[in-house]
Amino acid sequence: MVFWGKAAIFVGGMLASTVGVKIISSKAAKTVYTHTTAAALRCKDSIMEGVTKLYEGCGDILADAKEINEEKAAEADDEEIIFDSTEDAEEKEAKADEV
Repeated sequence: MVFWGKAAIFVGGMLASTVGVKIISSKAAKTVYTHTTAAALRCKDSIMEGVTKLYEGCGDILADAKEINEEKAAEADDEEIIFDSTEDAEEKEAKADEV
């Protein structure tokens, strides 16, 4: 009995694959596949436009961030020079007081 059940499943699979091949190769199915592929290509183009806009926006943000960091670094250098000058003046005063 188990043999007949397995044989029936095998024959059913063969019939399903034969019918599937005929359906896939039909003209109506090819039309559906063609329209589906065209829609997917349009979707891809739309997504790529969005990705390009996002990439450009990120590039602008990165450029602005680099500019801000350069300005902050320049300010820090200026403050360090002023701080160093103040320390030098205090050291000179301390030495003058010692003498």
